[in-house]
Amino acid sequence: MLEPLRQGLPPVDPTAVSGSASCALPARLEAVRGARSFCRTTLAQWNLDERFDDVALVVSELVTNALRHALPEEPRGAGGEAEPAVRLHLMRWSTRLVCAVRDPSEDRPGGSFSPERTEENCDLESGRGLFLVDSYSDSWGWHPLAGRLTGKVVWALFLLHD
Repeated sequence: MLEPLRQGLPPVDPTAVSGSASCALPARLEAVRGARSFCRTTLAQWNLDERFDDVALVVSELVTNALRHALPEEPRGAGGEAEPAVRLHLMRWSTRLVCAVRDPSEDRPGGSFSPERTEENCDLESGRGLFLVDSYSDSWGWHPLAGRLTGKVVWALFLLHD
C-alpha cells in the first residue's frame, strides 16, 4: 500500500522504514482534528513528541487542502455512496519523517503556488497553507498516483536529528 507513496519522495532506503501508520479521513473539515490526534498518538509511539507542533501544523494544512480542493463538489457520502478517499500516511526512517496525504484529485496542489515564489504568494488569499508547509517542513512535493490508484499524494519531509 505504501509503495506508490514512496514514488516521488526524496531517495530513502525503503527497507530502513522503522515505522509507518495510516488512517482514512472522512470528507468533512472536522477530520482535521482527527488527523492532528492521529499525529499526536503516532508521534508519541515513535518517541517524537517534540516534533508534534510542526508536524501537526503541516498535516493540518495538507488535510485541509485535500478536503477543500480535491474532493468532488457533489454531496459527500449522500445516498449511500462511498465517500471520496482521503488518507493520511506517516512514515518514519531513522533520520526522516514523511507525512503524506492522498486524495482523489489529479490537480496540482495550490494552483499557482510554488516553493520558488513564496514571497510573492504569501499575500494571496489561497496558497497560504502551502506557504506554511514550505516554511515548517524541510521539503515538500506532490506526485500523481499511477496504476489502479487515482489521484495524487502531497508529502512533507521532516529531518530528524539525533
